[in-house]
Amino acid sequence: MTALLSAVEIQTKLESLNGWQQEGKTIQTVKTFDGFPSAIAFVNKLVEPAETAGHHPDLSISYNKVTIALSTHDAGGLTQKDFDLAATIDKLAT
Repeated sequence: MTALLSAVEIQTKLESLNGWQQEGKTIQTVKTFDGFPSAIAFVNKLVEPAETAGHHPDLSISYNKVTIALSTHDAGGLTQKDFDLAATIDKLAT
């Protein structure tokens, strides 16, 4: 099992991400696009990296906004896996 990060580690790692914040045992962000097709295209880009990492985000789509939440459920909180995938997501959103 992957080790949980401490509160200090989480805060330090959040500083290197764009627009992510901690919500309980998850980190979350909202990415906004110019319309529904662009939002869906972005979600489709997430499939390969998530599958490769064996780590899948919780997603919510509302027209042009995609809310993304990450947590390592089998570890019971936040691990390095969450921050690695968040960094990949940030790159895909630019």
